[in-house]
Amino acid sequence: MTAILEPDTSQANILQAMLHGSAAFQDMSALRDHLEATPQEFAVVIGPSVPADSAAEFAQWARVQRPDLGVILLRDTVNSDALALALRSGMREVVGARDLAGVTTAVQRARSVASAIGQTLLGEAQAAADAAMAQVAAEAAAAQAAAEGPSGRLHTVFSTKGGVGKSLVATNVAVALADAGHRVCLVDLDVNSGDVAIMLQLNPTRTISDLAGFQGVVDDGAVDSVLTKYSDNLSIVAAPIRLDSPDQATAEDIGKLLDALKYRFDAVVVDTSGVFDDQALTALDRSDTIILVGTLDIPALKGLKLATNTLNLLNFGKDSWRFVLNRADGRVGLSVDEYESTLGLKAALTLVSANEVLNAVNRGEPLVRAYAGHQNSRGLVRFAATLGHTSTSAATSESAGRKSGRLRLRKG
Repeated sequence: MTAILEPDTSQANILQAMLHGSAAFQDMSALRDHLEATPQEFAVVIGPSVPADSAAEFAQWARVQRPDLGVILLRDTVNSDALALALRSGMREVVGARDLAGVTTAVQRARSVASAIGQTLLGEAQAAADAAMAQVAAEAAAAQAAAEGPSGRLHTVFSTKGGVGKSLVATNVAVALADAGHRVCLVDLDVNSGDVAIMLQLNPTRTISDLAGFQGVVDDGAVDSVLTKYSDNLSIVAAPIRLDSPDQATAEDIGKLLDALKYRFDAVVVDTSGVFDDQALTALDRSDTIILVGTLDIPALKGLKLATNTLNLLNFGKDSWRFVLNRADGRVGLSVDEYESTLGLKAALTLVSANEVLNAVNRGEPLVRAYAGHQNSRGLVRFAATLGHTSTSAATSESAGRKSGRLRLRKG
């Protein structure tokens, strides 16, 4: 049999008509009573009206109390949030609510898995059933490891004024995190004039534009194809080399890439252009930390003030912002205190003007490696450590909470 949990009567009727012999329940208590009285039940279909937290709570209970029970989650939209929820709570599958054929197939797979588990427990499994069970166990272990393992954090470096040192901060933070033992990916989303590759003296053969060739399917193969290795712990996704490239990755492609990278790496550091373009907005939507960079001058202050106003308008919580003040030692009639007061942010890191910075950039070396003892390098390492402290923690609920109330602006 199949049990259905769906408070919406019309939706429950549709599912019950499709899944012959199924029993529908509107609340969790009635469903659990049914499962206790029906130990032979092999699948529970959780309808799209059931809140995510209730679905996760039930799946976690079933994983411990009824490991043979296949929990299938239906959502109106199957996105990364739904998949992450399923992985964390031990659900068997996630299917679109309107994909009736997919629901039927998922239930059939749940029946097969339950049968294999039952045969194994009774010692009656044949060689083919043993192999199927081993595969199921391997998939369950992999899913649980992915759910309970470290979930990568995404740190977006942003400013609405060019020349303030966004790429300098992004590359050195990424290198510092990698040197501290974190698995890091540095993504250059400045598609018109990205400098990450040249600042690390790399000549990538593939760039983010190559995602366009995968026709929207950004799987492991697509991700692997656009990564360029810098060190054991650091890979980069380079910006396009040519501005006249006929193929451009869409914002949707980039979003899928960033989602995939957060599962593969402890930290994803994103360098952006100086505007709220689709690429930057895609990264900001997924950011756990927004690193705002400015220099000690009025134009940069004006640009950052406009940026923070826009971030507020888009409902990006101020608790996720970190402010880096570059070239903070200039005698330009503007003090650091005045800058911070006007901006309404305290600098988490201040960098001074130094010939060593330009020397490192011209040599294609990260400052934190080329001049490890320099005060800027030490500051960047300390700043990266504050990000790395949370890079290896599971970070989904806080980020999802910020996104749920976010006003999204897009061109067109």
